Amino acid sequence: MGTEVKVPTLGESITEATVGEWLKQPGDAVALDEAIASLETDKVSVDVPSPVAGILEEQLFEAGDTVEVGAVIAKIGDDAGAAGQASPTPEEEPQPAQDPGPQVEDAPEGGDDGAKVQTLSPAVRRAVLEHGVDPTQIKGTGKDGRITKDDVIAAAEAKKAAPKPAPAAKAEPKAAPAPAAKPAAAKGERTEERVKMSRMRQTIAKRLKDAQNTAALLTTFNDVDMTAVMEARAKYKDVFAKKHGIRLGFMSFFVKACALAAKDVPAVNAQIEGDEIVYHNYLDVSVAVSAPKGLVVPVIRSADAMSFAEIELTIADFGKRAKEGTLSMEEMQGGTFTISNGGIFGSLLSTPIINPPQSAVLGMHRIEERPVAIDGEVVIRPMMYLALSYDHRLVDGREAVTYLVRVKEALEDPMRLLIDL
Repeated sequence: MGTEVKVPTLGESITEATVGEWLKQPGDAVALDEAIASLETDKVSVDVPSPVAGILEEQLFEAGDTVEVGAVIAKIGDDAGAAGQASPTPEEEPQPAQDPGPQVEDAPEGGDDGAKVQTLSPAVRRAVLEHGVDPTQIKGTGKDGRITKDDVIAAAEAKKAAPKPAPAAKAEPKAAPAPAAKPAAAKGERTEERVKMSRMRQTIAKRLKDAQNTAALLTTFNDVDMTAVMEARAKYKDVFAKKHGIRLGFMSFFVKACALAAKDVPAVNAQIEGDEIVYHNYLDVSVAVSAPKGLVVPVIRSADAMSFAEIELTIADFGKRAKEGTLSMEEMQGGTFTISNGGIFGSLLSTPIINPPQSAVLGMHRIEERPVAIDGEVVIRPMMYLALSYDHRLVDGREAVTYLVRVKEALEDPMRLLIDL
């Protein structure tokens, strides 16, 4: 009986997942802790490691099936034919009730009048059946001349490479015409494709719709002159990178600006629980980063207490691990405020939607040179539109506008971030 592979614990409140992809197929060898399948949860993909080394015997679910935590999804069998393991002599082996499989004879050894029978190991037997080779024609390179799996594969490759004899010339009956190939789609033809929604996309859809149905959503806008931030980056980027080993980006400025503004308008960083309002004396910022299967939102914990370098290093680490699919569930839970940077995709203006139970989200957009009036003169400045979407049940219009103005002031005069103004 094979070793059972079970769905691992996926995180707090996560009870099920979807089988995203089988990374190993029945008959494949697997190493201890090697991933055999990936599971899609509400937020991340999780690899399922093999608890033992052996052969994948059976897959109990197909890709797309829903599985619960603790469910057995596969079975791993022992690879009894591991290279280098000695086998008992034929005289010592009990006679099996069923056919033991293909057998071959070793070349007679000196002084031995008879032939010695060699029983193939399970792994070698599988290889023989899979590749369709005659084990009696294979010269073993293992211990005592035993056939190994590599010997079988080499024989199969040699069989493929061998030239095939030309068929004898004879009259052949006229073959039936081959079925006509499927014609290419005509120009302008209307086609459709149905693809099942991933669990992550289903969860995103549900949560966003819940936010619309529950919260009183409203968005307020402002724009910010990015001249001061861009000048600061240009002036200190080389020194910053040399000292901290990370590029000085825009996100650290925005995170610090949001933390500063939250001190003046704490409702933006609060949430509703039942008939109570929970105010947080810390800022855990959820930042949207790209992953292969969509956006994920890991959380920068206590961002208000972090330095610029700590924020940039944390965001860079999130981005790297999001692409690798190694972010944990815990890293994407518990944010108190969200920053979404649509500008990296070219967005000029948008109305972001909150991530419940949070009460607000700040939307960043692309920087665009535009004419603005300063001191009675029209000048060209790098401008960015900011959007703050908020739950009007908790945050009123005055607070939302005040918060966004505080963020704008901090970015247009970054010295405010240093002296806490």
